[in-house]
Amino acid sequence: MPASKKTIRRSLLITSATLLTVSLTAPAFADTDDASPTASPASSPSATPPAHMSSLGGERLGRPGNQVDLGTGAPVLPPDITARSWIVADAESGDVLAAHNAHWRLPPASTLKMLFADTVLPRFPRSTSHKVAPSELAGIGAGSSVVGIKENQTYTVHDLWLGVFLKSGNDAVHVLSAMNGGIPATVKDMQAHADDLQALDTHVVSPDGYDAGGQVSSAYDLTLFARSGLQKKDFREYCSTVRATFPGATTGKTAGNKKGTSARASSEIRNTNRLLSGDSDITPYQGIAGVKNGNTTNAGATFTGVAERGGKVLLVTVMNPEKKEHNEVYKEAAQLLDWGFQAADKVQPVGELVAPKGVDTTAQPGANASDGSSPGTGTGSGTGTAHSSTKPVAASTSAKGGSSGIGIALGLTGGFLALLAAGVFLVNRRWPLPDLMRRRR
Repeated sequence: MPASKKTIRRSLLITSATLLTVSLTAPAFADTDDASPTASPASSPSATPPAHMSSLGGERLGRPGNQVDLGTGAPVLPPDITARSWIVADAESGDVLAAHNAHWRLPPASTLKMLFADTVLPRFPRSTSHKVAPSELAGIGAGSSVVGIKENQTYTVHDLWLGVFLKSGNDAVHVLSAMNGGIPATVKDMQAHADDLQALDTHVVSPDGYDAGGQVSSAYDLTLFARSGLQKKDFREYCSTVRATFPGATTGKTAGNKKGTSARASSEIRNTNRLLSGDSDITPYQGIAGVKNGNTTNAGATFTGVAERGGKVLLVTVMNPEKKEHNEVYKEAAQLLDWGFQAADKVQPVGELVAPKGVDTTAQPGANASDGSSPGTGTGSGTGTAHSSTKPVAASTSAKGGSSGIGIALGLTGGFLALLAAGVFLVNRRWPLPDLMRRRR
């Protein structure tokens, strides 16, 4: 064999061996809200934001880098925030207090489940029972977060939503999507709802947020999803529940039961939102009441949270911290919330969270949509307002053993309504958050 051919053959063998080694040592694809992100540079988005982004909600929100307008006495932004994109906003007025690359289109991970829930949750009564067909559990991505749904077992819609919110169960999402007409139909519904919410940075490919080509959202859009979902009583209950009992598989006949009925195992599930449930290196955040966390190979860690202190309700979204320490996304979210509560009355807004299409932006404070409908979706009044109520929302303790831990959602207080009657609140609250969420010590 000529020397040149031997050289070529040897080069091919070396190349093949190298590729095999790379394939065996490459990080495994993961889609779990409990794991630390393991993104590889080859599959990660660019670390540099685009020079031009959407300016929806304000021209400054389309600029790269930190956007904040500090007034007299306002604290500076936390210096060690490493997230590629983040936003801090007033949940009631919609004012954006500060932002960083707010419209950068990035993989959202399981925070996209907020859009899934906001779209699908109103469609099925929570007491509806559904027997899971094997086909409904097909196609769940490798490494997905699951709650442990078993085929040929019956679950209530309430069970399934606990699985979605507490364990970020892609299996629960697939079953609910099947009930909604299938994955393609649900993706189409979610995209239409995102468009109605003016979440124009979002392109939906999978309903569970699993990494998929072209699937993106932004810190701005995820905050819109949270704000919309929080208009719904059931959404508020599920996203604030710390732990619940989830049904398992049928285990056989109940001992001593003459009728021979089958027994069914159950287990406790705990919310993977560490600002709500805590962890070894983090305590529950004072005033936290939801919303949703996520973590995939491409997205890294993502998180949207809502918290209340001193009459202020803030939303924060953090996407993909560059620092990969344990629970880093929650630590950075907590720092931004702390800053927001200290700075809320000492900064000028740099933008706003826009209202959904068709919502009356002159609605008065105290407008209430807590019946489960959402303005702008076709299920509400069409004006963005509904009947106001002074009745507190029940604490989120479910019939299946769900518990909010220290309780949430006491509702609009008489004092708040008295302030409204006295005309103290002169700010036009463009899309008021109903039934203000309160944490009880």
